Amino acid sequence: MQFDDNALLPLLYGEHDRHLARIEQRLGIRLGSRGNRLTIGGTPERTEVAEVVLRGLWRRLEKGQPVGTADVEAALRMAEGGTENDPRLPLQDRPEIRTRKAAIAPRSPAQAAYIDLLSRHEMVFGVGPAGTGKTYLAVAQGVALLQAGRVDRIVLSRPAVEAGERLGFLPGDLKEKVDPYLRPLYDALHDMLPAEQVARRITSGEIEIAPLAFMRGRTLAHCYAILDEAQNTTPAQIKMFLTRMGEGTRMVITGDPTQVDLPNGQKSGLSEALRILEGVQGIGVAAFDEGDVVRHPLVARIVAAYGRADGNAAHGRADANAANGGAGIGRAEGQAAEQPVRGPKKERDGTGK
Repeated sequence: MQFDDNALLPLLYGEHDRHLARIEQRLGIRLGSRGNRLTIGGTPERTEVAEVVLRGLWRRLEKGQPVGTADVEAALRMAEGGTENDPRLPLQDRPEIRTRKAAIAPRSPAQAAYIDLLSRHEMVFGVGPAGTGKTYLAVAQGVALLQAGRVDRIVLSRPAVEAGERLGFLPGDLKEKVDPYLRPLYDALHDMLPAEQVARRITSGEIEIAPLAFMRGRTLAHCYAILDEAQNTTPAQIKMFLTRMGEGTRMVITGDPTQVDLPNGQKSGLSEALRILEGVQGIGVAAFDEGDVVRHPLVARIVAAYGRADGNAAHGRADANAANGGAGIGRAEGQAAEQPVRGPKKERDGTGK
């Protein structure tokens, strides 16, 4: 490959050629640079992916956009994720969510599909592990629609369930009590709107914080509603939220079914809603996995390790049940022919007690 602007080459290669080293490590290829020429050595398929990545990053630089480690990782995910129906395209050729503060581009093929669903469907479920951008992109789409005048307000909701802790009484008014649970949504808002705009829009009601427990009886019209951490809703709660939908409203429900913080034995409303609503026209479902994690690369490996551990535990329980199956069935059949087992008889005294 040959590049015609030597001033941009250091930005493409990265400090101490770290971008090239990452591409080599990820794709198992060899990159050699001499002047403005770059050679790629490896299998035809891998070298083709490397060329797609490098050309995409180069076009970003030509447009004046920065190229950092996160952009290199995103370009690699996008190029590797291509299929016959989803051709490999450089990152900037994918659909974007444009707000006045920034243009948010997808960093994985699953994110690109998610953005497409958000633009086409009135109700979208984003399901997958932490760090895949489900909530962030949902907030970005809401801000874009609000700024374009296509919705009158954004409604943010989240179940107030602690992650394995009991925080007890929280002081303050309703907003101050709920704010800690909605911090991820606020963080995303501040990435797309100036801080003073966020505060002003919350005060005016254009951005509304709506505790899930107080949604009963409402009709949400002409708004963009986000239910975050939906895996921590009960079946009754998520049904109540979904049926708040009014005219001109769009809804996004995000969650990770593997991180349920509900009390033991309580069924997750998100999993049940996905089962019940499967195939319903007008509802889009975007599924993410550990390969779509866009946080630190170690997060993806952590998610994958926990997934393997959960799979091994499930296999272990299945093997144990199979090993004890015969004995268990025998006991069940034997007891079925007998009278129900009762506790020991108590001696009665003269009073009949």
